[in-house]
Amino acid sequence: MSAAGQFITTEIRPWNEPRQQTAKNVTFDTPYSSPPTIQMGLNALDIDKSTNLRVKVTATNITNTGFTANGDTWGDTTLYTAGASWLEIAADKNGYQRGEFSTMDDHPWDRPQTTTSRRISFSSPYSSPPKVVSYLKDFDMSKDFNWRCKTYVTDIDSNGFTIHIDTWFDSILYSATAGWIAYPASQTNIASGSVNTMDVRPWDQPALENSGKTTFPDGTFSGIPAVFFAINWFDVGNSGNFRLRAYFDNVFNNELTWHFDSWFDTVLYSAGASYIAFI
Repeated sequence: MSAAGQFITTEIRPWNEPRQQTAKNVTFDTPYSSPPTIQMGLNALDIDKSTNLRVKVTATNITNTGFTANGDTWGDTTLYTAGASWLEIAADKNGYQRGEFSTMDDHPWDRPQTTTSRRISFSSPYSSPPKVVSYLKDFDMSKDFNWRCKTYVTDIDSNGFTIHIDTWFDSILYSATAGWIAYPASQTNIASGSVNTMDVRPWDQPALENSGKTTFPDGTFSGIPAVFFAINWFDVGNSGNFRLRAYFDNVFNNELTWHFDSWFDTVLYSAGASYIAFI
């Protein structure tokens, strides 16, 4: 890994001046010899409940000195705020593989399914099963039922893995895209995993503020790591606007504190995120 950062649309405009497209030009702290790969995942959302929920975060115009971070919607959705975490991966960073999977790679948006999965094959097989992390980049959901979506991976071996994008109960997920990153399990100075509000409370006891700690394996870091932190799960009631912020603080060489917050009349049943910490 090379570096990580965060973008939120309120850096460009106030939350109460929504628009379909918001972009920010990002300059790398240190230029690369060639353009890196930029992986982006959602980490903050404030979307009006009165129409279907549509949001996506992307990186465009990638050069060796920077890129454009985008937080967008489409159709009649009112997007007050969108935020993303990004990860920079240098072109010469061997052993790291990345990609994305959309439910629309499997079926059209207007034929929604509860579960969608795809077997992903690595372009270069590993000598042993690697670590694989997935996270959400975009989604399109019906306003008529609670909003539930999750991405996760299973059946990891040296040749590939299965990626999943699911909803449950009566939620209607028209489409979603998950990003993924794989790296050798033996790689030093890196740790990854997943955290969830259900690590500290049951889903049926919703709370606006939720936090906990996750620890890194002993001896992983000698200093303070950088962190990529992106949403991989949400279960939010549709009686209020969709408001969710996933973030971290108090990062040390052996742990970090994670947070999933909402506000006003939002009912946050549960939320989860994937993280990658690295030096």
